[in-house]
Amino acid sequence: MNIYGRFAIVLGTLSATVVISCTENGVVGRYLDDGEAPPEFASTEDAGRDAESGSTLYCPSNRCPAGHTTCPSSEFLCDVDLLTDVNNCGECGNKCPPKNSRGTFNCAEGRCVLGCILSNALDCDGVPDNGCETTAFSDDNCGACGNKCSAGTRCIMFKTQEVSCGCKPGELDCGVTPYLSCIDPSHDDKNCGACGNACPRDGGGTVEVPPNSYFGCYDGECGALKCAGLFANCDGVTDNGCETSLLDDENCGGCGVKCQDGMTCGLSGGLANLPMCHCPQGTTFCGGSMSQGGSEVIKIGDCHDLSSDPKNCGGCGIGCTLSAGQNVFEDCVYGRCESSCKAGWGDCNGNRYDGCETRITSDPKNCGGCGIVCDGIAGQACVDGRCMVEPCDELQDAGGPTR
Repeated sequence: MNIYGRFAIVLGTLSATVVISCTENGVVGRYLDDGEAPPEFASTEDAGRDAESGSTLYCPSNRCPAGHTTCPSSEFLCDVDLLTDVNNCGECGNKCPPKNSRGTFNCAEGRCVLGCILSNALDCDGVPDNGCETTAFSDDNCGACGNKCSAGTRCIMFKTQEVSCGCKPGELDCGVTPYLSCIDPSHDDKNCGACGNACPRDGGGTVEVPPNSYFGCYDGECGALKCAGLFANCDGVTDNGCETSLLDDENCGGCGVKCQDGMTCGLSGGLANLPMCHCPQGTTFCGGSMSQGGSEVIKIGDCHDLSSDPKNCGGCGIGCTLSAGQNVFEDCVYGRCESSCKAGWGDCNGNRYDGCETRITSDPKNCGGCGIVCDGIAGQACVDGRCMVEPCDELQDAGGPTR
């Protein structure tokens, strides 16, 4: 028996208003947008009876909304989104090609769309089956399909992972391989003024080399006194050499560059690996250290928020991992790893060993949450976590469920 009868429940038009109606099978409901007039629920027998008052009567619907359908592989009514489902993209059974080493496919607007996984991969032949078959680090396709390097130049990769044909103006290509092979001949100690012209670090042995110093290249010529890596001559005195470590909290990366209270100087890591002040308030330095020059200690690592970082949760190196069961993930919440269901899934049987087993986006017995039941007698569909309703007169005209 339908408990709707001739009675309608109408709630006020507040923000995120929820309209509900009780049936013998459970609760039916949907969310209303701000300012949207709430519907009235009734049986299809009442369709059109309130036309004079201008109100619209809504009934449970078993029809799929635009973009959704029921496929032979479906578990529930209308549980396939043809616009995004990689196994039913655009139509039932139309499976997007599998992921390969360079590319992966997504279903977008009902079409299988190829996305290149690697930053230096390209799809130049337009054939989806072989994915992103071309590398962007080649002389024939340097950074883009068809960008061929001219004679005498080659495709170069820089520290920023950027690629281009040949070096930048003022630089020379001195490397054996085209990876990080461009140098500045005006300051490069191993290629001073020309490729292969290395400067003797001791200045030829004719003079004494001050501490933490060496003779190198300046303005394309050898013989200039320079500071060794991560040291600087901050006092301006030549005799004591480069006396200041650039990993000091008072001189982090440069003379007089002081780290704020609570921060320490260390290397940034990565390709650049430059000195930087680590760890603003609320974060903690996680990493290691190495010695340089005997007792000198270099910190290498990064700053992390231990209250929310899933790789450093509550302490450095304490990582949250996937929990037992399906459709479950762990996140860091206030410094503790806690398990949660992935979006669209719920743990409705209370058994933590099988994870989040219920698709609350399409299960009419758990629609939008565990225990939220759609109208089973009317065959009401659950789509995107909401029990479907339609104007009763439209359902009646389409031959929908009437009772």
